[in-house]
Amino acid sequence: MGEARSAPTVGQMVLGMRLRALREAAGVSFEEAARALHVNQTTIRRMEKAEVGLKLPYVEKLLQTYRTPPAEIEAFLALAEEANKPGWWHRFRDVLPEWFSLYVSLEEAATRIRGYEPHCVPGLLQTPEYTRALFRVGFPFAEEEELDRRVALRMQRQSLLTRTGTPPPHLWVVIEETVLRRPVGGPEVMRAQIDRLIEATAMPNVTLQVLPFASGPHPGMFGPFQLFRFQIPELPDIVYGENLTGAGYIDQRADVAVYLEALDRMCTQATPVHRTEAFLGAIRKEL
Repeated sequence: MGEARSAPTVGQMVLGMRLRALREAAGVSFEEAARALHVNQTTIRRMEKAEVGLKLPYVEKLLQTYRTPPAEIEAFLALAEEANKPGWWHRFRDVLPEWFSLYVSLEEAATRIRGYEPHCVPGLLQTPEYTRALFRVGFPFAEEEELDRRVALRMQRQSLLTRTGTPPPHLWVVIEETVLRRPVGGPEVMRAQIDRLIEATAMPNVTLQVLPFASGPHPGMFGPFQLFRFQIPELPDIVYGENLTGAGYIDQRADVAVYLEALDRMCTQATPVHRTEAFLGAIRKEL
């Protein structure tokens, strides 16, 4: 059997879905697929859900069982080999929780990232000083070296917004006015952070809105979340939310639709996009 893994890569998720589609198109049952590999049905189910690694000999045997043409098998195996390679974030595994590894993989593959943040500046838009100040609170007993690693990981994630070759994703976030008024690291850090947000409003692939106190209650008041959208046909929209000890991922269409509707409604309550820069500038003057 494959090795258990709590955080698959996006590539492994996609190939697992394709294996399921090929099996179903060939009319092969879980039992028949399992018999071909001399394993139990659970192994096949877990391969299709990317809960175990994609061992190339297993994949090749399954594709042959599904009567896949040789040229397509060769192409699939090449994709599987690539998908099994660890992402750049693997080198930060000492400070990257396993449950967050999938998030970084989704972030890298998404073409659109939408989110709501009531507590702090979204990670992709934070300055190093702001990030460090947050981590000092979140990890009060961490040594400076560990904090350096955590800050470096977050800054590396931000490079996807300006990457070349592969088009960067469009980031559209709604933040609470509280985020801008909560002092993190002191006035100097906050002024620099708001300057960073003002700079971000000029980026063609960033949309930033602020929910002012005066907007009143709204449908996202239960907590922060992000929604990922992909160009990969097999991948549905995925919603991510986290708590003190872990995270949750939602991909059921009906559930995701609720989050999407909440985001749309919050965007109508938030300050219009063309007024975000002025809103940020006004708060900066108060610091």
